[in-house]
Amino acid sequence: MSSGLRIDDVDGVRTLTLDRPDVHNALDWSTREALVAALADAGADLAVRAVVLTGSGDRAFCTGADLRVPLPALPKPDGAPDHAQGDVARGIATGWQRLVTAVLDCEKPVVAAINGTAAGAGMHLALACDVVVMADTAKLVPVFVRRGIAPDAAGAYLLTRLVGPQVAKRIYLFGDDIAPAEADRLGLVACVVPAAEVPATAMALARRLAAGPTRTLAITKRLVNRALDTDRDTALVEEAWAQELVMTTEDAQEGIRAFIERRETQFKGW
Repeated sequence: MSSGLRIDDVDGVRTLTLDRPDVHNALDWSTREALVAALADAGADLAVRAVVLTGSGDRAFCTGADLRVPLPALPKPDGAPDHAQGDVARGIATGWQRLVTAVLDCEKPVVAAINGTAAGAGMHLALACDVVVMADTAKLVPVFVRRGIAPDAAGAYLLTRLVGPQVAKRIYLFGDDIAPAEADRLGLVACVVPAAEVPATAMALARRLAAGPTRTLAITKRLVNRALDTDRDTALVEEAWAQELVMTTEDAQEGIRAFIERRETQFKGW
């Protein structure tokens, strides 16, 4: 456990809570690394069948990077600049891009419980999740243009696939806050609920996913995430082999038996 990350397990659901409310759950590098590791562990742990990602308190889900905490740096030779060419790109690639990729590649479905403001990279962290529950008091803040910087943390990649290029450009070029009703209308969230109901709603969805055929969910998530990045022939080959892999699982056999025996399924997760 990191000082900035709480990890709780119940009923096959692992809840990862960003726990830095004093800085609106902005992530320093150590908490970000802990979150990457926690997502990898959840993917590999057979006892974990779904993940909930949320923030501590009721003000913020995540407001991006905590810029007050410097990244660890290697010693520099005499005369070298404080910030050499390549440092920023390397930091983005090994930092927030790596975190967002950890969510996308997690073998378990990830439910975002947006309890408050999700700003900058924090907005992209939420949008990388598979199912998004948003409080009616929360907001998405594409703050980049207000700071004179480009979208990072895989944002343009994610948002364009969710809403299309014209809407994505409008969001990023103007940088206006996105209220819950607008996020719902654009299809960025699965549902908007009263703030007090966010934890229970997210947990109910996660429990439902945790009761499902876990390996099937993992492969389905991969197929959908890759669907817009590949050509038709490749997609159909991957689909066929995905089904081949799924049919070797005990859960697939259980699904067939339950259908024949006209009873409810009892999936195990493998």
